[in-house]
Parts: sequence; structure tokens; C-alpha cells
Amino acid sequence: MKRIVPFFSIIMALIFLSACGETEPASVDEIPSEPSQAELTDQLKRSTTYDVETLMSDNFYLLDTVVADREEANIYATKQFTVEEIVDVVSETIEPDEISEKKDNQRILIYPNHFVTFKQSEEDSQVTLIEVATDTFVRNNYSPNYLNGFFTYIMLDRMLSTNNWGQNRQNKCSGGSCYGGYTTGQKTFGGGVTTNRTNRGLSSIRGGGPSAGK
Repeated sequence: MKRIVPFFSIIMALIFLSACGETEPASVDEIPSEPSQAELTDQLKRSTTYDVETLMSDNFYLLDTVVADREEANIYATKQFTVEEIVDVVSETIEPDEISEKKDNQRILIYPNHFVTFKQSEEDSQVTLIEVATDTFVRNNYSPNYLNGFFTYIMLDRMLSTNNWGQNRQNKCSGGSCYGGYTTGQKTFGGGVTTNRTNRGLSSIRGGGPSAGK
């Protein structure tokens, strides 16, 4: 009996440490203070990058990352812009190939290598989430029903450089749900997409200069 008690204590300690190591779902409460909308707008418009991922990472808080196999999409967040406001500024700074109409408080910009989704957070209507996904991530993980609400299948085939992408994805998604965009407060999504929060935050130069940080 004396040998069993220490062994049991070790097992319980390991379970406790394992539980402590689990990450909680992302929350918009984590967003640090930001420069004003005017300052951010000026920073965005003065940017010299042609890469929309770099533009987002240089100016907004990285709230979360969703992963599927080895593919990732980054989720940025801001309290300074509505969906319409940020779409206008970003599309003026780096002109997209395609821009969707607004649906369910969401809009999507398509660039040569990225799909960028802007949506109102379900957790806080004052927060706008910005999902930057590579075309490869979109091609292999997104639900066709979700994207077809913003673009035609013909356009999606052209932007994703595929033939019959919508029908092919429908067949793969028929046995279960596929990824239909990010929602705060979740750790797992359809199609085997999960979160990986080990690299979130702001670099020393993001969000307004050297004085900004985590």
C-alpha cells in the first residue's frame, strides 16, 4: 500500500501538469492597446510592401493561427476599424484581384497568393478579425459552400488555379464538415483544422513602431 500511494501521487501530478499546459481558446480580450485609427491608416497607406501578410503582421495583433497538417492561416485582430473601414484601407494600399460583397458582416479580398477574410468578431462586435490564408490553405481546407457565398465557383477555379474545385471539395466534405472560417473561442474547426497559439502577439515593430510590443 505504501508503494501505491506515491505512484498514485505521481500520476495525479502528471495529469495536473498536462492540464496546465493546455492553451485556452483565443479571446479578443487579449488585444493590447493600439495606435488610433488615424495612425494605423497612415501606417498602412505608407507601407511599401506588396505582400498582404506582411502588411497585416506589421500593423495588427496576431491573435491566433489555425493549422491543418503543415498548412497555416494567421488570424489578426483590431478594435480600431469596422469591416468596411479596414477593407477600404487595405484594398487601397494593396489592390486585390477580387473583392467580395458584404455577407454576414464579412468580406473577402483575393490576392495572387492569399485570401484575406475580414469579419466582425462573434465575441465582441467592436472587434474585426482578419484571416490571412494562403491559396494552398484555402484550396485544401475551405468549405466550398462557405466561399460560394462570396464568389462563384468559376471565379474560385480561376483564382485557385483548379478545375471543378467546388465539386471536388463537395465530394471530400460530404462525410463531414469542412473549414468555414475562424471563430474566436474555438480550438477545433471542421475539416481537421485546429489552433496553434505558440506564435501570437506583436513584434517589436508591429502596431505603431518600436514602442509597441506584447
